[in-house]
This record gives sequence, structure tokens and C-alpha cells, in this order.
Amino acid sequence: MNALCQMTGLSRAGYYRWQAPRATLPVEMELRHELQKVALEWPAYGYRRITAELQYRGFEVNHKRVLRLMREDNLLCLRQRSFVITTDSRHGLPVYPNLAREMTPAAVNRLWVADITYIRLRTEFVYLAVLLDAFSRKVIGWALGRTLEAKLALAALRMALAQRQPAAGLVHHSDRGVQYASGDYTELLKEHGITISMSRKGNPYDNGACESFMKTLKYEEIYRNEYRDLNEAYSCIGEFLERVYNERRLHSALGYLPPSEFEQNAQESR
Repeated sequence: MNALCQMTGLSRAGYYRWQAPRATLPVEMELRHELQKVALEWPAYGYRRITAELQYRGFEVNHKRVLRLMREDNLLCLRQRSFVITTDSRHGLPVYPNLAREMTPAAVNRLWVADITYIRLRTEFVYLAVLLDAFSRKVIGWALGRTLEAKLALAALRMALAQRQPAAGLVHHSDRGVQYASGDYTELLKEHGITISMSRKGNPYDNGACESFMKTLKYEEIYRNEYRDLNEAYSCIGEFLERVYNERRLHSALGYLPPSEFEQNAQESR
């Protein structure tokens, strides 16, 4: 080590400072926080368009820095251009009509709703995909990871399918995001005889049940904690979803019952 430092003209202390990872500055985390919001709101935007949006929102940033941050946060996987344009969807994948808007499910496994959000850790962002049964608002599938690729949403879907094993007649509703419109995701739904429904373009209120759930999750769990890393986030969020939200949290729309108890009562009354 001494010989190497002498050859390069560096001190040992300077070498170790060079090796140590650079701490993420609060200002950069705020920029990345806003970048995540833009990327989820506009999944077809490339790094140049996101740069323009960030500048419009008051951030002094150039496209090279945005590209670096998007690469670090695994956001570039969303920008795919190898599809033939067959609809008016921004990502070019087929989309499906909104069937959920007129539905009021009277039993479990009639309507599932899906969504994805991002979670801010100390020095990075991770992503949470969830599936709810719209009848009981119960979380039936979820997955947490570092990438927004379709495999995240697929993991949540596979969990829901394994737990519920739905019969024919189920409708799956989501937004038009590339994860839910991807061939792997839609084919898995079709393999299980599930009808696909998607929100209208630019209308987040079409998936109101998931929007409400995400608000509850963030205010009652995520904003009250500062997770050190992905493993701690996975453990804490999993505990909240499966033990607190599903089993204990009272839901006003369910007569102030938790989702699991509401489902059990509905099954016993049939």
C-alpha cells in the first residue's frame, strides 16, 4: 500500500477517502424524490423529457445528471421503444377498456386492483407493487424491490394467485403502466381466465381503492419510519400489510372491521 501511494503521489488517508462511497446529499435526495414522482406519473418519459419536467418544477439540473440518477435508481428499464404502436397508449403496448368503473363486487375474487408506488430509504428508492381484493380491501399480493420492471408486479400477482386461486369471473384492474400492459403480465392473467381492465388515460381516480390504500400505507407506516435498507423496509412493510392492515386495522368502508374479519363474516353469512 505504501509503495502504491508513493508511486501515485497520494497519502494513505487520501487513498481511503477516495475508496469510501460518497455520502448522498440531502439536496440530491430531494431531486431523486421528485424524479421518482415524475417517472411514475409519466412512465414513457425519457431522461431528456424528465429533465425538462424537473427544470419546470424548479430544479437546476442537466440531462447528464438525470440520466445518471435514473440509471442508479433502475428507472431506465421503463423506456422501451421496441413495440409496434397499436393504441394511443404512450408505451405502445395494448391497453384494455375500463370494466371496473361500473363494478360493485359482492364477494371476494370478483375484482382485484393493482398499483405500484415508490418508497424512500435513507440513500435509495425502492418500489412496492400491491394487489387488493376490492370487495374487502385486503392485501392479497405484494412485492418490494429495487426495480420497476414488470417482474415486480408479476411477483405480487403470483402471490395473489397462489393465495386466492380464483375461479372464473375475476376482473383485474390497474392503470396503464408498462408493467401491467407487458406481455408477461397480461399473458399470466389470461392463463388464469382473468379479465383485464385498465384505467382511462390520465385518470388516476379510476383506481381509487388502490389510491386510498397507498395513502393509508404511507401515512400510517412509511412516513412514520426511516428504513435503513431494503431488508428492513421489507420486514416492516410486510408486517404492516399482513399483520396490521389485513388483520387489525379498522376500515370505515367495511363497517369498521379489518379486511380479514370482513371477509370471514361475509363467507359465514352466505
